[in-house]
Amino acid sequence: MAESPQDTPGTPDETVARFLAFMEAEKNASPRTLEAYRRSLGQYRGWMAGRFTAWQDCTTGDFRTWLYEALNQELKPATIRLRFAALRSFYLYLMRREGLSANPLETLALPKARHSLPVHLNLSQMEELLSLPLRTPPDKKSPPWLPLRDAAILELFYSCGMRLSELVSLNADALQDDGDCVRVLGKGRKVRIIPVGEYAREAISRYRELAALEPRGPLFISRLHRRMSGRSIQLMLDKYLRISSIPFHISPHKLRHTFATHMLDAGADLRSVQELLGHASLSTTQIYTHVTKARLKEAYLRAHPRADWNQGE
Repeated sequence: MAESPQDTPGTPDETVARFLAFMEAEKNASPRTLEAYRRSLGQYRGWMAGRFTAWQDCTTGDFRTWLYEALNQELKPATIRLRFAALRSFYLYLMRREGLSANPLETLALPKARHSLPVHLNLSQMEELLSLPLRTPPDKKSPPWLPLRDAAILELFYSCGMRLSELVSLNADALQDDGDCVRVLGKGRKVRIIPVGEYAREAISRYRELAALEPRGPLFISRLHRRMSGRSIQLMLDKYLRISSIPFHISPHKLRHTFATHMLDAGADLRSVQELLGHASLSTTQIYTHVTKARLKEAYLRAHPRADWNQGE
């Protein structure tokens, strides 16, 4: 395929622009995914610098050298795989839509992803965290609804296992059927309906009534009545962690891990948890089974009278 003038160094990359437009329009890629792809493609082209002529001229050797440099920099395997996920999607697009005859990434081997077990809170830790907003003396300058808002946020995270981005984008009318379910816009702009537990429903109801929310406005608002950001929710969580007995730091995403782990511990099937979390693949959800299996083994070794008979006694 002939090089187009737009793809020469120092000019806007129209090939990448077409690819990102395709991903947004036809693959429903989220803004976050689009930005990650744009960044990864830009990093590779920046690394090539003066050697770059056109995407169609890049070779397997070029990508292998970039991979080796990333490994020498001791980047995490997950970071490297994310970079090359963007490149692989890009070159598949070039083959299917722009006439590229061969994929230079087809034979490139990437480092294996390390699957670490997700960090989560145990039940007593989760219950302590959920109780803190209403047990903590409020700031005299804060609106009276603010502790109720914090309690509602934590209860909803634990009740539904939604992503942080999903929670901050909720509007007050996202709750359906008298609050029994919440409508969530997830990755790939896929909509799913998640049941809401009784504690979360009550917490949200108390907060909404006192905060006098706009029916079509954001569900969770700041002191200035603006939609809360993901950063402000992390800061809110950090505030309660500092006064808790929880011995490690957690993010809102760890509350999602906690939801999934507790559901499986209580006997929920993997497919149902997959649906609730909004995972496209069951393999993504299966990492939580390692947590529950490890806990079962620990309980077995601690409680069974003959559990350690084969350990050299």
